[in-house]
Amino acid sequence: MSKKTDSNLYTILFSIGMVVVVGTLLAFTASSLKPLITKNKQLEKQQNILYAMGVNNNDETSAVFVSTDEAPEKFNEYIKKQIVIEGDNVTEDSEAYLINVKKEQARAKDGEERRLPLFIGEKEGKTFYIVPIRGKGLWDAVWAYIALDKDMVIQGAYFDHQGETAGLGANIKERFFMDDFIGEHLMSNGQFKGVDISKSNADPLNKDKTDNQVDAIAGATITGDGVAAMIRKDLALYVPYFKQLKNN
Repeated sequence: MSKKTDSNLYTILFSIGMVVVVGTLLAFTASSLKPLITKNKQLEKQQNILYAMGVNNNDETSAVFVSTDEAPEKFNEYIKKQIVIEGDNVTEDSEAYLINVKKEQARAKDGEERRLPLFIGEKEGKTFYIVPIRGKGLWDAVWAYIALDKDMVIQGAYFDHQGETAGLGANIKERFFMDDFIGEHLMSNGQFKGVDISKSNADPLNKDKTDNQVDAIAGATITGDGVAAMIRKDLALYVPYFKQLKNN
């Protein structure tokens, strides 16, 4: 006679029990860690915004954020105002940095008014307008924080990605690529042009800041095209704000 533990019923019940126990433990762990995960995401956004406006610990070649311990204090020190643009309405919001750009893009696809966060910072007597943008690379999402002056000339940038290829598309977050954008003009003859990532760019040292181009990363054409499309699509939404800014 076989043991009860050898029966199919026992195996099924045991498996169900294990799934319930493991599922409960995972749910409890996720729930317990959620506040910490949320806090870390908030700190990361603050670091990204600060990085774009030049508040960072960069060395000669590497991109280095201010520490997570420093980020809240530095953010409050350098970011003087946070605003949200909804159509023709511009309102101040001290938690604009918590707006989820991905969700706002989805809202726009559903025909709802998209909320556009913008952060106004000051450093060494200079005003920066930092904009978060999001797009699609080769494999997954790419995103950036772009710091502009009132003429929509790029003053700094931080790019990141979800899953681009190491050594190729993933290099969008390297200094040699990000620093190329500094000084690039997004406007040309009063029209928004964006910045193309070009393999045929005849300016490899990127001295011409009015050609609306930076040099492409070798072997990362699709990622580069995604970055250019992201800049063109998302930053164009802010043009009315900057035109009004210049007219005031």
